[in-house]
Amino acid sequence: MAASRSAALLVVAMAAAALATTAMGATTYTVGAPAGSWDMRTNYAQWASSITFRAGDQLVFKYSPSAHDVVEVTKDGYDACSASSPIATFTSGNDTVALAAAGTRYFICGFPGHCAGGMKLAVKVEDAATGGSTAPSPMAPRAGAMPPAAGGRPVPPSSSAIKSTSVGSLVGLIAAGVMLFY
Repeated sequence: MAASRSAALLVVAMAAAALATTAMGATTYTVGAPAGSWDMRTNYAQWASSITFRAGDQLVFKYSPSAHDVVEVTKDGYDACSASSPIATFTSGNDTVALAAAGTRYFICGFPGHCAGGMKLAVKVEDAATGGSTAPSPMAPRAGAMPPAAGGRPVPPSSSAIKSTSVGSLVGLIAAGVMLFY
């Protein structure tokens, strides 16, 4: 009985920690918004410099799939505008990428000449808990590194930046879960 109670409390605590990251500030950003999208006209370095990205946030890339794609690459691929060794490739025209861990993520358009023409984005992601930058754990999975499963499509956000503000609901949920075990 005590072991099952401890296991249940552990599950509640882990769920609370996962929800807390979302409830305490996860934001969805439409890349290039409000003036642009994933295109040849937007200055992505300028756009990204005005935002503090945190682990748990998401990027949404909106574009015409017949004209562009989104390729996540390494720093070397970003610097060379090379999509030859992609981490992930997105082609739906409405792609959501989770920024699950602190670190820098690199995105380019893989169409010839587009990256060199400015379609490249480096996103520095800070740790959600401390606001400081830390290296991701080598054991942590890279959420968002794979495109959606066949037939699956990301749910588009209702605006260019959506802030979760349900901290009160989260606290109530955690309290109710803990009370169930005592």
